[in-house]
Amino acid sequence: MSILRFHAIKESLAYKYVKIEEKERRSDLFGKNVFNENTMRQYLTKDAFMGVINAIQHGKKIDRNIADQVASSMKDWALSKGVTHYTHWFQPLTGITAEKHDAFFETVGNGMAIEKFGGDQLVQQEPDASSFPSGGIRNTFEARGYTAWDPTSPAFIYETTLCIPTIFVAYTGEALDYKTPLLRALNAVDNAATEVCKYFDKNVKKVTSSLGWEQEYFLIDKLLAASRPDIMLTGRTLLGHSSAKGQQLDDHYFGAIPRRALNFMRDLETECMLLGIPAKTRHNEVAPNQFELAPIYEEANLAVDHNSLLMDVMGRVASRHNFKVLFHEKPFVNMNGSGKHNNWSLSTDTGVNLLGPGKTPMSNLQFLTFFINTIKAVHEHEELLRAAIATASNEHRLGAGEAPPAIISVFIGKQLTKVLEELEGVTKGKLSPQEKTDLKLNVVGKIPDVLLDNTDRNRTSPFAFTGNKFEFRAVGSTANCGNPMTILNTIVAKQLKDFKVEVDTLIENKGLKKDEAIFNVIREYIKSCRNILFEGNGYGEAWEKEAKKRGLSNHKTTPEALKAKMSKKTIDLFEEMNVMSRIETQARYDIELESYIKHIQIESRVLGDIARNHVVPTAVKYQNILIENVKGLKEIFEADYKALAKEQISLIKAISKHIEGINTNVTKMTNERKKLNTLADNEKKAHGYCNDVKPIFNDIRYHCDKLELLVDDEIWPLTKYRELLFTR
Repeated sequence: MSILRFHAIKESLAYKYVKIEEKERRSDLFGKNVFNENTMRQYLTKDAFMGVINAIQHGKKIDRNIADQVASSMKDWALSKGVTHYTHWFQPLTGITAEKHDAFFETVGNGMAIEKFGGDQLVQQEPDASSFPSGGIRNTFEARGYTAWDPTSPAFIYETTLCIPTIFVAYTGEALDYKTPLLRALNAVDNAATEVCKYFDKNVKKVTSSLGWEQEYFLIDKLLAASRPDIMLTGRTLLGHSSAKGQQLDDHYFGAIPRRALNFMRDLETECMLLGIPAKTRHNEVAPNQFELAPIYEEANLAVDHNSLLMDVMGRVASRHNFKVLFHEKPFVNMNGSGKHNNWSLSTDTGVNLLGPGKTPMSNLQFLTFFINTIKAVHEHEELLRAAIATASNEHRLGAGEAPPAIISVFIGKQLTKVLEELEGVTKGKLSPQEKTDLKLNVVGKIPDVLLDNTDRNRTSPFAFTGNKFEFRAVGSTANCGNPMTILNTIVAKQLKDFKVEVDTLIENKGLKKDEAIFNVIREYIKSCRNILFEGNGYGEAWEKEAKKRGLSNHKTTPEALKAKMSKKTIDLFEEMNVMSRIETQARYDIELESYIKHIQIESRVLGDIARNHVVPTAVKYQNILIENVKGLKEIFEADYKALAKEQISLIKAISKHIEGINTNVTKMTNERKKLNTLADNEKKAHGYCNDVKPIFNDIRYHCDKLELLVDDEIWPLTKYRELLFTR
């Protein structure tokens, strides 16, 4: 093998396993580096503490005096832990987090200095808004933008820096991040759901959206990854022949965690505990060197922050263990990709999970109300939900290797399907000819007490009910959860708002009792949204045909899927629910199109470089060795050399064919790219990169991967799949 590959594998195998010792219980470590409620009780005055709690629980504004007290206490706490700097930590539309560190240090004259941090620095900062994606909201000569403290997500300390979670908005007020629209969506669903909850319990004052994400990822040796330009620059392998052994034996999933990976996990989980990230589950995933981490459920805004923070922390901890962590949705062909399942539910401040069936008819009616309204919301906005998970990287994953297809459908299981079918047929209080009921609706008591084990799992479903929550399985592993959570909470809020109007109309205009009105509305919803319900194989061609008959969209590419974000229906939805203005919606659409173009553009350039500067020269080198071999045979055996050199000559021809295939297609790809780069219209450019540039990747890869099998392993320059996936 090549010298680079040899040394990378040698160093990888020489990795010294360091036993990670956990000297403290995790419960004792949890939140030690977080300015959480416990810490605030120790450091804040009563007035300051109540000011922050009221902001968190009731959305009340924190006045300047309180902000100064909080800032002073944060500083004292941070200094006691050896912190030197602070930063406003935010999530711009780049897909990664951002931070600018400032020291507490201030000079006061006469050679004196102090540590200073006041309310002004806590509440607001001014980063350069023109240097982040803005979709045209900000120009280079209009650089002003603001980060503003989000008190609902606690500050934390990471690597000697006090990190303050913030929103990020333009000077003109538009959101330039994922957090701002999410907070608005959470407020919308809180208001709408609380109003509906009052039908069942007048004491409900707040409804909280909860999220439990499941982060899948690959761990690749750092040196082996560094030997692959495609992994380092795009996060995935743009070429490489499949290993003889991959995941076909199903021997990695839930298997014993490799010791080196386990050391990484234990170190990572310690960091998580200190940062208040409630990491709970770890296990091997299906593909070799693929793993998963899942936390305990949290309030959605905090859960989104924790996932973004986790991805940062994972990269740093992986580096300490000589790993590179890959979040790309499909880093290796012919193997499972990585998702980030978003498990979503709604809970009241009285402690009730609104998607958890109760043991009485009334609590079951409440469950059915939120359950069916969620299904109705997905049915009404399935294209928008598809757009929520549309990215260049997730495009590779959808529809293969246990990942959901591009068609959005809802899986609820046979038992609940039967329940809905029976409810749909109920008229005048009759469940069936044999059974009567009054309109206290004992009919809904037919729901089993425990649905957790009565609902099967469908790995091909993009949106599945799993007993007491919905699992949005189509979200990609690189995604910021804020985007899909903003859209899901918004469409549910809109649906609940409309539902309440319909119920109140029946009560006021038709004289129906409350329970009867609720039941009549949800029964009609069952009838109207049955097309979104699907229990079968999402990969089958039959489902594509059936989905088309049902009127469901099947947007397989990102540019096609993203169009839903600019429909009148979407713009009106976001404006009505006060989640995003038309300008903000347009900006996000433009940013996501541009991001798609740039991702494909970068991959195209990297692939062309590797193919021409790594693969072709190596193939020519090996071809020359074969040519010299044939010449030698001719010198020795003269007349018989053709028979003796038959295989070598065949190899020489095959190599020439693949070299020609590579050069022809790289030239074609480059010319297509140049042509598209002259376009000013990003929609046309995105479709061009999708339909004219990206398909050529497969042709180039085909020839490169064939050469990998033909060329001597001793000189092949790129680390192979078997080495990337099975060197541990």
